[in-house]
Amino acid sequence: MNNSEFFEAVRLLGKEKNIPEDALLEGIQRAIVTAVKRDYNNKDIVFCEIDTENKDFRVFVRKNVVTEILDPDEDMTVEQAQRFKKNALAGDIVEIELETKEVSRIAAEKGKHILRQAIREAEHGRMKEEFQSKNQEIVTAKIVKVDPETLDAFVEIGKLTERLFRSEQLPTDNFKEGDITKVFVAEIRDATKGPKATISRTHPGLVRRLLESEVPEIFDGTVEIKSVSREAGSRSKIAVYSADENVDPVGACIGQRGARINKIVDLLGGEKLDVVRYSDDPTEFVAAALAPADVISVTVENEEEHACKVIVPNGQLSLAIGNKGQNARLAAKLTGWKIDINPETEEPVINFDE
Repeated sequence: MNNSEFFEAVRLLGKEKNIPEDALLEGIQRAIVTAVKRDYNNKDIVFCEIDTENKDFRVFVRKNVVTEILDPDEDMTVEQAQRFKKNALAGDIVEIELETKEVSRIAAEKGKHILRQAIREAEHGRMKEEFQSKNQEIVTAKIVKVDPETLDAFVEIGKLTERLFRSEQLPTDNFKEGDITKVFVAEIRDATKGPKATISRTHPGLVRRLLESEVPEIFDGTVEIKSVSREAGSRSKIAVYSADENVDPVGACIGQRGARINKIVDLLGGEKLDVVRYSDDPTEFVAAALAPADVISVTVENEEEHACKVIVPNGQLSLAIGNKGQNARLAAKLTGWKIDINPETEEPVINFDE
């Protein structure tokens, strides 16, 4: 096969496998190097250069020119080197091209392996590129299997099948084969058999992306999500802000008669969502974050440690703290402040840290 036939074959194979030609050539390049290296005790001295513009490729080894050979695979004498580079001196590096027939012999012996490896690497590269675009995003996934013992769900996302651990599911999730759900892609990483994704339905990013998809003002940047704190399946708090004085960021997220926020609540299996107004003033922000409780005052006690004291009406203390401390805990996470909650006429009751 001449070079023109080789490049044409690669073009047709790429079209058949739906793999970009460049990606396939890169895979073939790596596979040829791997195959040829075996004839040199797997030393990193083999290189392959493919010139797509001129439809040419070359395979060569690089050797050190030395006065005394320590490694026959990597070293060659000055006399030997001068056969390939007339003015070679000790300390130089000489490139020795493998003859076409030698490369052809290796390709013939290991051609199927080279091709399979190239296709596999190219497909992995394409899948990685495809899934990198989904990183930190919501994707629709199909449940293909549920482990009856662990209740981990195996979900199909494009050509990937990933495990959605029970710990990453909402408490209300009860999946069965064939169900369609939305998951958040928290991380994409390389693995031996291709890209792997870490997926979750408990990640705060899921709430953030759902809001972006349902609230046009967030999508176009008019309203900004400043922070999210979440106890998945139970309650989340979201701090929002708008630089436009004519836009109510909280109202935009809630929607007319709660239409927007209720849709997200439904998608999250009934998880409660508190949308609060962000402020650069920590006293205003902490007071807003403790909603639905009323706050009489917020006093910054230690700015360096982000500690503040909050006074609430006596009848609002339980509401401010929340069930098992959840409201105060989420407010602390949302704001990044340690919150010391006090009733109006009694001694301090409880502290909550971020």
